[in-house]
Amino acid sequence: MICLILSSSCGNRVDNTKKGKELATAQKASTNNEPIVLGANRMETYLPLLKNKKVGIVANQTSVVLKETTGYVHLVDSLLALEVDIKTVFAPEHGFRGQADAGEAVLDGVDTKTGLPLISLYGSNRKPSEEQLRGLDVVIFDIQDVGVRFYTYIATLQLVMEACAAQKVAVMVLDRPNPNGHYVDGPTMEAENTSFLGLNTIPLVYGMTIGEYAQMINKEGWLENGVKADLQVITLKNYTHKTPYSLPIRPSPNLPSDTAINLYPGMGLFEGTHVNAGRGTEYQFQRYGAPFLDSTQYQFRYVPQPNFGSKHPKQEGKVCFGVDLSSHPTVNSVNLSWILDAYKNTTDKSLFFRTASFTKHAGTDKLQKQIEAGLSEEAIRASWQQDLSTFNKIRQKYLLYD
Repeated sequence: MICLILSSSCGNRVDNTKKGKELATAQKASTNNEPIVLGANRMETYLPLLKNKKVGIVANQTSVVLKETTGYVHLVDSLLALEVDIKTVFAPEHGFRGQADAGEAVLDGVDTKTGLPLISLYGSNRKPSEEQLRGLDVVIFDIQDVGVRFYTYIATLQLVMEACAAQKVAVMVLDRPNPNGHYVDGPTMEAENTSFLGLNTIPLVYGMTIGEYAQMINKEGWLENGVKADLQVITLKNYTHKTPYSLPIRPSPNLPSDTAINLYPGMGLFEGTHVNAGRGTEYQFQRYGAPFLDSTQYQFRYVPQPNFGSKHPKQEGKVCFGVDLSSHPTVNSVNLSWILDAYKNTTDKSLFFRTASFTKHAGTDKLQKQIEAGLSEEAIRASWQQDLSTFNKIRQKYLLYD
């Protein structure tokens, strides 16, 4: 897989005018060798639907239209140039330009480039209010997802759909490939543990594009009070779930590469522990370590420091003993070996888990108990299989691509 994740408003700046041909070359479908066409690029399909409509957009730095000659142009800029009547931009976690830390509140304001009002959906308000939707005919949702349940963009999608359904505002999802869309795996969220890190009883990795998942949300009755959104998905062309996809822009500050995105499902479980998973380094979700891991078991060590992706990383300024995964081969499942290894080699087990947070990330309290009991990865994975089978039957109904 070619790594072409460009920094955009988060990290080293890259001249996107030089990247168009590389992007077009990298993003090839595996079936017919034709370039993937993003939903955002299918303007001939959705522009007629926006004519004479007042439009809101849920967008961030990944909401771009790819261009062979210029690399990419932000969707908002493209639509404004085409005289689409955009009234409001709604900003998810990390903000409209993708600069906020994970978990950091995003503030309302005005976009300095376009002058459009920005409404935060990651602060005190995570769901558009009746007032914020008043006067809109349609809300476009165009954000690059990575297919992991605790990545909060799918929760934002659901709450936007819910609010729009209640106010009779249409929702248009511009579909994008899922770089982890080729498999389904991991523990399934339990109803009693739902939160913004997982609103529905789905596995940790659910194997769907954001457009497919929107259809599931709508038709499975997951919106509050059983409402249904007036939903339209602008589909991808030349895409299958087995198509390797290299993201043109990092989807959030701490997912800087294809390797980080691929390892994220397993590495993200460290978010519910006191183990550092690479935040505060240039290798986020490609290494793990902590001062309380047994130094005699690890040759690799590093010191997390504040950077653009993490103002206060876990174990900041401390020597962390652990493992470097930056050259790890591609994985096709939720890898538990890393968290099992770290727990096994923790010198004081009471320092390892942040129990409430770990349960929210895992979706169940069973996984922590299994790890503490010393169960093997094979035994833990076996405990997921019945739920995965049930989910796969539901998932099949909503797939738009092979």
